[in-house]
Amino acid sequence: MALPIGIQLYGVRDFMDEDPEKALREIAAMGYDGIEPCGGSYGMEPQAFRALCDELGLKIISAHVSYHMLTTDLDNQLSLYQTLGVEYIAYPYMVEGQRPGDADYETVLENLRHIGKKAKSKGIQMLYHNHEFEFEKIHGQYKLEYQFDHLTPQELQAEIDTCWVTIAGEDPAAYIRKFTGRCPCVHLKDFYMSGKKPEHLYALIGLPHTEAEEGESKLEFRPAWIKWNVHVPA
Repeated sequence: MALPIGIQLYGVRDFMDEDPEKALREIAAMGYDGIEPCGGSYGMEPQAFRALCDELGLKIISAHVSYHMLTTDLDNQLSLYQTLGVEYIAYPYMVEGQRPGDADYETVLENLRHIGKKAKSKGIQMLYHNHEFEFEKIHGQYKLEYQFDHLTPQELQAEIDTCWVTIAGEDPAAYIRKFTGRCPCVHLKDFYMSGKKPEHLYALIGLPHTEAEEGESKLEFRPAWIKWNVHVPA
């Protein structure tokens, strides 16, 4: 059975900011099954945004919501995404100082437990979307695995990003299998890397950077595809 494929709207954020209705109509015309917002309802009333997606046959699969918003505005965020009908909310990025091994990480874990349980009570499953830095080790295991070992599947599941796993030097297929039963969504990026890992990786996702140095690798990717309802036999 073919898995449904959506598009992460962060990758087309300029088009969404300019004219969300036009962008969504073009996304639907391309044949995508769903979308993953990262900006609420893009200036539209949530009910109108959902109605437009329903009209276009686009399932609002999940949403990326920052840790800051989840810890300071949780009730409003859950209410918004309940209205949009999402199944999942992904915590998309750990800032420095809030990663496993950092001084504040025990507080982060307690917050994630609370967020995950509250979301679950509203019918939404929390996910974590990885980059490459989670593949540094703490206590003999990757930080990614450390985080999941300290939270239950009800509190947190995975949204494995195949591009970033590859950049970290691991096999993305193996990691999807590792999280069998705990990875309902997968990010797929069509990307290219040559030479050593570049210093300025996060230019790819719009974070501030300086010009790449001579000899650094070329690394490019197109907007992420989302596969959901993923099941990979162990």
